[in-house]
Amino acid sequence: MKSDIQIAQEAVMEPIGAVAQRLGLAEEQLIPYGRYKAKVDHRLVKAMADKPDARVILVTAISPTPAGEGKTTTSVGLADALHRMGKKVILALREPSLGPVFGVKGGAAGGGYAQVVPMEDINLHFTGDLHAIGAANNLLAAMVDNHIYQGNALNIDPRRVTWKRCVDMNDRQLRFITDGLGGKVNGTPREDGFDITVASEVMAIFCLATDLKDLKERLARIVVGYTYAGEPVTAGQIGAAGAMAALLKDAFDPNLVQTLEHTPALVHGGPFANIAHGCNSVIATKLGMKLADYVVTEAGFGADLGAEKFLDIKCRMAGIAPAAVVVVATVRALKHHGGCPKEQLGVPNLEYLEAGSANLARHVENMQKQFGMPVCVAINAFPTDSAEEHQFLRDYCAGLGVPCALSEVFAKGGEGGLELAEDVLGILDRRPVHFTYADDLPVADKIRAVCRNIYRAKEVVFSAAAQKQLRELADAGYDKLPVCIAKTQYSFSDNAKLLAAPDGFTMTVRELRLSAGAGFVVAVMGSIMTMPGLPQKPAAEGIDVDENGVISGLF
Repeated sequence: MKSDIQIAQEAVMEPIGAVAQRLGLAEEQLIPYGRYKAKVDHRLVKAMADKPDARVILVTAISPTPAGEGKTTTSVGLADALHRMGKKVILALREPSLGPVFGVKGGAAGGGYAQVVPMEDINLHFTGDLHAIGAANNLLAAMVDNHIYQGNALNIDPRRVTWKRCVDMNDRQLRFITDGLGGKVNGTPREDGFDITVASEVMAIFCLATDLKDLKERLARIVVGYTYAGEPVTAGQIGAAGAMAALLKDAFDPNLVQTLEHTPALVHGGPFANIAHGCNSVIATKLGMKLADYVVTEAGFGADLGAEKFLDIKCRMAGIAPAAVVVVATVRALKHHGGCPKEQLGVPNLEYLEAGSANLARHVENMQKQFGMPVCVAINAFPTDSAEEHQFLRDYCAGLGVPCALSEVFAKGGEGGLELAEDVLGILDRRPVHFTYADDLPVADKIRAVCRNIYRAKEVVFSAAAQKQLRELADAGYDKLPVCIAKTQYSFSDNAKLLAAPDGFTMTVRELRLSAGAGFVVAVMGSIMTMPGLPQKPAAEGIDVDENGVISGLF
């Protein structure tokens, strides 16, 4: 079997102008980045305001496991299948972070014969969007520290600077640092730290803003720290919002690429769903809704994380609603949730599969009953699956009242997604989202609503630090914002070892982080970190480039 990168390198791509032309885009609306990548003017969304909106198809998944689920691969294959059926369809995906690319999880360009290309470019520097986001973030950090150094007119308490620097790499060494050392000329010594770029508030703002004016206003609302009197200090007060927006101006235009089967794809923005809100940019989704009749998009990790945030945060803020939700599952991953040892995942076993299927049922129930969405299930096929296991899942889903299709897009591309595409077309319906919580609830009650209604926790405990932060949020007028839960992706709980569909557990809110510009409060739970570390054997060790510039080892 060829590797993903071999398949991608053998692909015959269309010039990006030809892809754009099929969408009805004029040459002046395109900013080419070479032959196979381009940016599309984001202002087209407003220029095409009178055009009916496409129907959005959200692809999500069961709780992820080391066995893999193939959510992006399924998204690409589903779009290719709809394209084969003669539908005017566009993909709207997130940009990969270099952290997972060089770490362990991998990239975000799909796999096998269901990929977006040029795969190497997308998984590495692409069009430089993430670098621009990191630069804007770190400009603000530099300006905050410079303000303190140059006399501190805003009376910022250096001990209460909350704005962190960021880098798009897994680097645990940077989680907690002390900087400003070396005497007065080198700044004010203080405790500091880094987040990974994709977990930064600038990334969230970038993905939720609707135009450059909204982008700049959101950047100005960022709270960077507090005065000695406990008053919040914003990026607007520091004077950084305009320059940050200038750094992001070009990046804000969505990126247009194509699949192996030449289906158009907008790949833009890349927040993680376990520590951020996990969805591609609003501007790319809305652009896709004007350029096509169907938009296939994804939300990161399991439906309890990415899909919940897509619905409770992105849909709430952007005024959109999916017409269908696809929950991706694999036999291997469900057996993992059923307690199957890793070395036996490829051995047929209906008992493990039945035990682990409770995880699938929980996610389907959440999408159907909590959010009111039409749902179907995609079984992402692996060669080690048995026909009996596939039939079990079909029967199991029939019992849940949802269609279930076998997806073979990894091996067959769009042809392997035709059954899934038929199921999706059969359930499409325009419905309002039933949000998990009302807008006017306090932050603490919104966190409890997600934990109890989506995760099935019995109790939610706030640490002493989190309780203090709740009071501060209320005093500053930020206690009615939506919430973004940062927790392990491997379980409905905040304990990665609680597999399948646990209930009756207690969740602990370790700390709260205000993202005033993004418009939500991050609740950090359990041991989750907003700066990941590299594994014992990083994927970077296997990546290389030869004298002709051909990259190898990239999946």
